[in-house]
This record gives sequence, structure tokens and C-alpha cells, in this order.
Amino acid sequence: MSGSSAPAVGGAQQPATTASYKIGLLLPETTTARYETKDRPYFKAALLAACPKCTMLYANANSSASTQQQQAESMLSQGVKVLVVDPFDGVAAASIVTAAKGQNVPVVAYDRLIQSPELAYIVSNDYKQVGMLQGKTMVDKLKADGVSTSSGGILMINGATTDNNAGNIKAGALSVVQPSGYKVLSETDTWDPTQAQTWVAGQITRFGHQITGIYSANDTNASSAIAALKAAGWSDAQIGKLDITGLDASVQGLQNIIAGRQLMTTYNAFKLEAKKAAQAAVALAAKQTPVSNGTVSGHPAFLNPPVAVTLSNIESTVIADGFWKASDICTQQFAAACTAAGIH
Repeated sequence: MSGSSAPAVGGAQQPATTASYKIGLLLPETTTARYETKDRPYFKAALLAACPKCTMLYANANSSASTQQQQAESMLSQGVKVLVVDPFDGVAAASIVTAAKGQNVPVVAYDRLIQSPELAYIVSNDYKQVGMLQGKTMVDKLKADGVSTSSGGILMINGATTDNNAGNIKAGALSVVQPSGYKVLSETDTWDPTQAQTWVAGQITRFGHQITGIYSANDTNASSAIAALKAAGWSDAQIGKLDITGLDASVQGLQNIIAGRQLMTTYNAFKLEAKKAAQAAVALAAKQTPVSNGTVSGHPAFLNPPVAVTLSNIESTVIADGFWKASDICTQQFAAACTAAGIH
């Protein structure tokens, strides 16, 4: 996240567990599985743990800034005490903060930054570090494989320009890629998997086997890149040599890693992120100061550190944390590869 600083400590958090606040949670889209399958249930569980009598109002914008605005206004009309907003568009969502402030309702920016000076709090991941981990893991592997910096280059599938996090991820990745000597052949900015696949297909036609690596900002776009490569006749072995990156530790991303088609994904403990957001919301509803471990753009924040996940540490990260069970990942198609990797 831009503007993150040295750790800072906020006031002690004493959730008013006997209160009965309405807390609104607004998530941005359904294309990325984590929002509905992880963030939503994690947040609800953490909210009820901090405030058993609290009520969660929930809505998903389904990739529409105007829909998210309407959902926020609906929640405000229902008397929410705090809005926790993961914005589809971090600039457009400033109007949500303005509307909420007009009713003395604090807004917590969750996972993605909202470009508003009136935010009460931010809970997110250290996304610049995410990009640095992705870039470093890819560059290190390309070098270890003896891929020459003078032969071909890398494709970069960055996230959408409407997402502040995507800009930070991209900046982190470029801080590693640019000095590495590996050339960026071409790049695009999208979170849309269909657009990503179409774009990669065009780059395959344009560059063919000059492509020596594919940087992808998340697992969904990594899967799109893999689909485009397969459609162009590339084998799994050829795809694996491109050292494709990802983010979100999705089942599909982890399965691609196990199958040798994807080098890595980046894992943030979404359960901790959701827990901190729920606790901050309860504290703000009770007119208390949430605990913070840093700042973002001058706002108090909790920043969640990322972890690079490769074949060697799937077991000790996402499975050990209970984010996924081995059985979720090691379906019949991947059972043999899981056994060979010691994942059980």
C-alpha cells in the first residue's frame, strides 16, 4: 500500500460485546472466489465473536461502482453504525465515504484503498510487498533456470487501474523486474480473466517462444494465461518454464502450481485481515480507537504481511493455516502430483 509507514500503536481495543450495532460489509466482485468464500464468512464470524448481538448487513457490487454506491446508501438508510467497504473503484467509492460522513458513520477501507481523506481506518495487505515477492520469485527462478536476459522477455498482466492495490502490486513487481535485466515485452492492466486470456493469446501470436516469463498479478489471470498458452499448443512442460506468478492462493492457482504450470502464488492470511476489520468496525461503533500497526496515506491502518507460496511450502502455509484442506486441492486429477510433493 502506498504511504505505509513505521509501526504505530493505537488505543486499546475493547469491543462492546453487549451492544447490538448494525455493521455493513460491502465487497467488490464475484470473479475472484476469495470474497464470497473467504472474506465474507471470515468477517461474519469475527464480527459475531467481537460483538455477539451485532448484525451484519452484506452486499456484493458484482463489479459495478454505481451498484456499490446504491448498496452503501441502502445500508445507511437501514441505520448501520459503520461501513466496511472493499471498493470496486477506489476513486468512485470516495462518494460512499462522503455520504457516510454526512450521517456520522465511519468507513473502514477493507483490502483496497478508497481515495478519500475522510476514511476512519484501513485494513489491507502490504501490496507493494506482494508485487516484490512475485517479481523476486519469478526473476530468481528464471536466473536459476539459466534463462538469458538477452533472449526474449516477460509479459506482464497487472491488475486494473481502478484498483489502488493493483498499482502498488505493479510498482513492487517492477522494482524487482526492471533492474533484473529481463525485458518486458508487453503489459496490460486488467482484473478481467476473459480480457486477460484474449490479450495473452494476442501476445503469443506476436511473440511466440520469445516469451520467457509471464508475470501475473493474481491467480485468476494466471489461469487465463495458461488457458491461452494451451490453446496455442504449448505443453505443460513449456508452460512451466515461463514461471508464471499469482496472488490469492486460490484452489486453481495451487493446483496449477502442483501441476507444474504456475511457479507461485501469494498468500495473505485473509482470516486475520477480516478479523482486524471486524474488530475495527466494532471499536469505531463504540466510539473507540482501533489498534493499528501502521499508516496508509495518513490514515491509521492494519497491514497484513504476504507470503510467497511455491510447491515446497503449500503444506506449511495455506494448509497449516486451515485456509484450504489438502482434500480441497488434491482432487483426483491432482492426487498423484500431491503425493509426489508430500501434500496430504
